[in-house]
Amino acid sequence: MGKIVVQLALLGLMLAVVYTLPNKEDWDIYKYHINSTVTDGYAITIITSRVVNRRDQPTEIEFHVKIPKNAFISQFKMSIEGQMYDGVVKAKEEAQQQYSEAMSRGQSAGLVSSVGRSLEEFTTSVTVAAHQKVTFELTHEELLKRRLGQYELQIYARPMQPVNDFKIDVSIYEQPDIVFSEVKGGLNNPILATIGAAESQNQLDVHFHPTVEQQTLCGACGDDGLNGDLVIVYDVFRDETLGHLKESDGFFVHHFAPTGLARISKNVIFVIDQSGSMQGRKMRQTRAALVHILADLAMDDYFGLITFNHAVHPWKRELVQANEHNVGIAKEFARTIEDHGSTDINSALLDGAKMLNQNPRDGSASILILLTDGDPTTGERNPVIIQKNVMRAINKKFPLYCLGFGHDVNFEFLEKMSLENSGVARRIYDDTDADLQLKGFYAEVATPLLTNVMLIYEGGANLTQTNFSHYYNGSEIVVAGQITDNNIETFSPRVVAISGNKHVEFSETNSSTVMTASLSESNTRRLWAYLTVKQLLDKELQLDGEEKERAKQEVLELSLKYRFVTPHTSMVVTKPPGENAQVLHKPKEGEKHPLPRGGFFRSVVSSLHYDDPSFPAQRLHGTANRRRQGTMHPSSRGPAGRRVHPQGSMDSDPSFTAAILHGGGHVLHQDSMDSALLTDRGMTWSASSPMSESITVARIPSVFAPTLVSITTVLQRFVRKTVNGSLPLCYDLNEFMLLKLLHNPNRELSINGQLESYPSVGFKRIVIHNQNQRIDINQRHIRVNDGQNATKIRWEPNIIDIQRGKLIQSHNKTTIMIEDSLLIIMRHEKKGKSLLWPIFSQVSNDPVEGLLAVKPLVYESVSAPSGTVTVSGKTFTVSEGDIFDYSVTSAPRIKCWLTSAENALEGRLFDFLVSDL
Repeated sequence: MGKIVVQLALLGLMLAVVYTLPNKEDWDIYKYHINSTVTDGYAITIITSRVVNRRDQPTEIEFHVKIPKNAFISQFKMSIEGQMYDGVVKAKEEAQQQYSEAMSRGQSAGLVSSVGRSLEEFTTSVTVAAHQKVTFELTHEELLKRRLGQYELQIYARPMQPVNDFKIDVSIYEQPDIVFSEVKGGLNNPILATIGAAESQNQLDVHFHPTVEQQTLCGACGDDGLNGDLVIVYDVFRDETLGHLKESDGFFVHHFAPTGLARISKNVIFVIDQSGSMQGRKMRQTRAALVHILADLAMDDYFGLITFNHAVHPWKRELVQANEHNVGIAKEFARTIEDHGSTDINSALLDGAKMLNQNPRDGSASILILLTDGDPTTGERNPVIIQKNVMRAINKKFPLYCLGFGHDVNFEFLEKMSLENSGVARRIYDDTDADLQLKGFYAEVATPLLTNVMLIYEGGANLTQTNFSHYYNGSEIVVAGQITDNNIETFSPRVVAISGNKHVEFSETNSSTVMTASLSESNTRRLWAYLTVKQLLDKELQLDGEEKERAKQEVLELSLKYRFVTPHTSMVVTKPPGENAQVLHKPKEGEKHPLPRGGFFRSVVSSLHYDDPSFPAQRLHGTANRRRQGTMHPSSRGPAGRRVHPQGSMDSDPSFTAAILHGGGHVLHQDSMDSALLTDRGMTWSASSPMSESITVARIPSVFAPTLVSITTVLQRFVRKTVNGSLPLCYDLNEFMLLKLLHNPNRELSINGQLESYPSVGFKRIVIHNQNQRIDINQRHIRVNDGQNATKIRWEPNIIDIQRGKLIQSHNKTTIMIEDSLLIIMRHEKKGKSLLWPIFSQVSNDPVEGLLAVKPLVYESVSAPSGTVTVSGKTFTVSEGDIFDYSVTSAPRIKCWLTSAENALEGRLFDFLVSDL
């Protein structure tokens, strides 16, 4: 068999990212192999990392893997000095007790969490004896999707150190032949890359075997090794026949993507959210994308524009032809769309559906596209009723595509509404390239070729989805199933569809249509299982009652049989004796809070060490004395009845240490005996200790931060304080999260943070979005990227210009001044690990939201001693709870109303989670 060979002296990781953040003196990754096999678009990737503990004492070694969001982990194992420890896939409920017990003991739990646009992160760790070795091996599987005429393998490598034995070997087998392939990305170097073709073109081999020197000299490399991406794109031969059909082991997979079809003119309506939350960059990018999309409409297309906030504003009352005159006027309209008001999604979609229904055209394809960044806030606000109204209005006549703009959108609401109407939902990430994301999505649906597509398989059973509303140019329809009685002779496939005004049928086969695979007989069966599970998860989202439970049970049975980690299963990661197992969960797309019952939030409190007696542009003041047994100074009282130290001079002790928590109130914390209070005039820090010594107290005017109480327990309890003297509401949370720290839409400024995993307390990353500039801060360095140029600086004295301000860097503090806003990020060393913590101050009265700007609550009603609490019209089931304050040893417990984490998140008591930094 002939093949294409790609030799690159640089390195990537197919559809996965593996990275560690080691102290190089602690451990060494000396072997790092990735083996990926793609057969008929189904990719199975095995990631192997071999690590040695160089220290003279036991050391905890971490393993981090980023995998595609569409992939299922199917195996994980560790080998320590010849002893193998395998992960076991179980029903999530079965693994839950083990998970909760580990969390209650303060032990970390391995999990998959959404970390970006296309990736999820798996994290685990194990303690390795002095000078011993550990091998981590993880397998994940995914069906590649064909978009815009090509399959794409995104490859990203970040081992964080050069590796002596570094190999990536990718083998792609396709029938029919591969017609083109290309290697792109930051790691690609045309000087070091060679592509050779043999007589046959049905195999593509890619090998990355860089030397240690090459791992530090490439464009996306440095002293810490590789840090960049590499993308492999390819496609296979297409013709006008039935397509490619593969049979193996009683199962079949059918790839249908015919060419040579005439495009169908379309009727498309764009329903655009112009509410106040779309202000700033979102609205500018939406306008720019819409102008570009309008210019791409074909002359025989018909289109409509509807903008909405608290009211619906159609550009025209009917569809108009996309001729030069109409498109020109529409562009001018698009450029004038302004943001204001609330969000009436229901009325806007019903008007869009009505317009399409009232303007039918024979032989055309109708499409409805919604773009929104928030929940319905006016008109009909019940998502279930909106979904029913929209489904009734569309009545299976055309697809609805929902684009959710940003991190805060109710993605599950949009996803269900799209699936119920033969469409899909797509998240548009609030970033500098959001307009490109919008244009890219439209390009996928811009050219319909077939409608009402039905794939029929006589002699087939247990089929995946066979009916599709539209087939678009550059896409692909994949169907898998079983062959009845494993009898290929009685198996007969065909496809019927509508092309314009005529019915068409595909039944003719070519020489490669039916074949028996010999490469991997199990792949076809696993592809069928993967596709079935994916579609059942979509189906489950649309169903209710017993039907929903049946779909869930089918997902569970298949996931357990094929060892897939799905939203209904978990992988228990076993460890050596003396260490507790971890439990691996997989989130759903758009899910913000994988919260098992009974768990507890990882600590989000950190000690901040100030090595500079003053901050830029803002002098800090305050002194106090620590008293034995932590006795607080008598002074004015803070909002929670806590005493606040009087002001003085911070200069007396530049090594002031304070603990700050963001979360809406008190928090329980074991590692610091410091505390912080928020007053109407700003924030006051105070600290106490059994030791008698001097300590400083500081206050920054207009700083946003909630109240903190520290206790000596690993159980982290968040509390939302009240302004009317009532008991606060409290709730326990677990899992490390991506948090929305602050968002100022008027200034196009947002700050997000990624928490470090337990037992560390603080942030591992903080990302600032400053207009179209992104400032990414981690424990090792800072990256400033404006979309064109990127600057990387380490934690050492430096001053650089940024958009609208300056970034001032020192060894353990980063100060970012943007107009009248001041952000200080402290880096604190704790137990050998660097942790970050932010402080924010703002002079103006601009409205802001996020964890740094949480407001107190007011109860509407309370039933005691146990029952319900009503806040802002939402009722919470509560029981008596309490909080401890160990910064004052004689302090009594502080009582609170305790509700579940699920209630707190669903009721928006805690609504500061984001899916991407």
